[in-house]
Amino acid sequence: MRRYELVLGRYVRRLLGPHLQSADDVLQDVFIKAYVNLNDYDKSRPFGAWIYRIAHNEAISFLRRQRAGLQIVDSDDARLILERVADHDSPEGTLQRSRTAEDVRKALAALDQRYRDVLVLRYLEEKSYDEIADILEMPMGTVATLINRGLKQLRVGRAMNPSWADK
Repeated sequence: MRRYELVLGRYVRRLLGPHLQSADDVLQDVFIKAYVNLNDYDKSRPFGAWIYRIAHNEAISFLRRQRAGLQIVDSDDARLILERVADHDSPEGTLQRSRTAEDVRKALAALDQRYRDVLVLRYLEEKSYDEIADILEMPMGTVATLINRGLKQLRVGRAMNPSWADK
């Protein structure tokens, strides 16, 4: 379990957003639930996907109990997504990504939860499409569609946001 403590902790904190003080409690619940349900783990599937799914479900359950909106990213997360999906060749591109990180954070917060979930797993957690499909328990084609639609909505949001047009 120690192997997953840091990565799951980071993932849970991103999902909890403004409820960071509860991240350790949620993470503890994840490991307890994993331990209690270890006999239910299907050894033919990746363990990482199984425990990520538990972490995802526990974080979402916590947020539902708190009746809070899902805020998953901060400015550093937004900058990281921009760096991973944008062209790395030009210094101008780097400067633009830096300037728009806050706008991307806002755009991600405005996205539907299903798009945010797959984008965070893909670009922040660096999960493969197969891993995301296992974690979210959906077909890989659905994952690909949600990632493409989420990125498209981010681009549309950028085009429609007047503050982005100046950059």
